[in-house]
Amino acid sequence: MTGARALLESERRRVDAALRRLLPPRGGPPPTVRRAMAYSLFPGGKRMRPVLAVVACRALGGRVRDVLPAAAGIEMVHTYSLIHDDLPALDDDDLRRGRPSSHRVFGEAMAILAGDALLTYAFEVVSTQPPGKRLLPRRLRAVALLARAAGVTGMIGGQVLDLETERRRFSLRTLDRIHRGKTGALISASVQIGGIMAGAREAEIAALRRYGDRVGLAFQIIDDILDQEGSSARLGKTAGKDRRAGKATYPALMGPARSRRRAESATRAALAALRPLGPRAAPLAAIATLITGRES
Repeated sequence: MTGARALLESERRRVDAALRRLLPPRGGPPPTVRRAMAYSLFPGGKRMRPVLAVVACRALGGRVRDVLPAAAGIEMVHTYSLIHDDLPALDDDDLRRGRPSSHRVFGEAMAILAGDALLTYAFEVVSTQPPGKRLLPRRLRAVALLARAAGVTGMIGGQVLDLETERRRFSLRTLDRIHRGKTGALISASVQIGGIMAGAREAEIAALRRYGDRVGLAFQIIDDILDQEGSSARLGKTAGKDRRAGKATYPALMGPARSRRRAESATRAALAALRPLGPRAAPLAAIATLITGRES
């Protein structure tokens, strides 16, 4: 296992432990919706977004225990988006993270409610944890950033454009706009929230934003390529759906080879963005390089 993969696995376990600790306790919400929330959260995927928050916080000299609740909230928002994306009204996918999608197990109504519950509960967690006044300004800033990333100028805006572009001609500008919202906004917010919870300076957070923007682009391009070239077993979701649905993707616009070169260019830009942070940003650089070479 490479150093970057070992880091991802170690931090993934840390995030999973935080999610289990922070999930509403049994006896709180109605059991069915809690089961549906937990079903989609566990077992999770790579936890790339919350791991980026943790690694960025540590790189900027912060304490991991200060960022873990925000990291868990980020993963709740991400998981909510997957539940809703899989619904028949949107991307209509029966497979997620190697298992039947939430709506196939719990029905559409409960899947919608489980997604809503994860989204709203994420903001409760990020705004209140860790408790106390010391981190209150950082928590509030993290909440605002997460809300923008999840909202109409971020994930939802990107999803709307994605739906409106299906089976239509599209430009590179439109494609970049779709994925800056649908995928890139939450990835960029994740690394910035890591810096915020570390108490980083504004110039450092700006460097993290530039890094996150380019990493988000590279991640989406590789995701598009894998959807076209990978297998459902490896991806944990239905392969080839983007092409069948007429989705706006990088391979559809420029082919796999040019798409991969664009991902590699985005990765180089991400690494360049980290230079002002010096050697402490090496783990973030390793993750960026790993994203470009991933196969699932």
